[in-house]
Amino acid sequence: MAYSMISTPVHHRVEVSPVLKAFLAGSLSGTCSAILFQPLELVKTRLQADTDLRASSPKTKASISSMIQMVSQIVRNENLFTLWRGLSPSIVRCVPGVGLYFSSMHYMVTKYADGHPSPVEAMLIGVSARTLSAAVLIPLTVIKTRFESGEYEYKGLKHGLRMIYQKEGIRGLSCGLLPTIVRDAPFSGLYLMFYSQIKSHINSNCKNEVNQIPVPFISGVFAGILASLITQPADVLKTKMQLYPEKFHNVLDVMLYVQKTYGLKGFMKGLVPRMLRRTLMASMAWTVYEHITVSIGLK
Repeated sequence: MAYSMISTPVHHRVEVSPVLKAFLAGSLSGTCSAILFQPLELVKTRLQADTDLRASSPKTKASISSMIQMVSQIVRNENLFTLWRGLSPSIVRCVPGVGLYFSSMHYMVTKYADGHPSPVEAMLIGVSARTLSAAVLIPLTVIKTRFESGEYEYKGLKHGLRMIYQKEGIRGLSCGLLPTIVRDAPFSGLYLMFYSQIKSHINSNCKNEVNQIPVPFISGVFAGILASLITQPADVLKTKMQLYPEKFHNVLDVMLYVQKTYGLKGFMKGLVPRMLRRTLMASMAWTVYEHITVSIGLK
């Protein structure tokens, strides 16, 4: 795709790459959704934390009642603003992470699929884009998870990263990378495939009402629900590996532990808040992204 111009006075026009535009649009959409839905991420992390090592935590299940119980416990024992604990690393991670995802996705869609990927192409593009951003930003994912758990007394983002590096080295900053990729890459691949197909179906079958229907948001909700259900077990494994690196040295260790301690239902812990957050966050991100890309001439 040729380089395009931002709408500015003639003597101040600056050529901006479509990929950079996609990065900026993705970063803005990611920032908005990260701030709004951070409480759901924190609740999900607390539900997935090892209750055997945290006597103060209730034996929770993947249900709405357990989510409400956890929120009540956090507000009662700590305070309301604790629900936004970990927001700083979340934003630092989301701004470049979502931007990198959308920009790399835009590049691959326009270069390899002429802007209209098939279901298989959409899934492969989503997997590739998310794998790249997940691998680059894994240290921020680790610190974000630990902030949210309430089990680590880090004074701030820099302090947390420094402490992890001093005590655990590079391994500590990259722990949980495999389950993170196994969680995020399939989620993004499935999400983009479902999103593209659902959006296309709505546009084709509701031509008269398409302007009145929030197509990106509706498509995002259904795509998020389906993708979250499929990738939930990997999210549980990722959280435990990042919270207890001294206990779990590889994916097999944590898989066996979860199965032995909680059974199959243990792989679904934290499903409700994660599904709500990922679904709403992705829907909002795609809705904002779609509108921004149109307004800046990317579409």
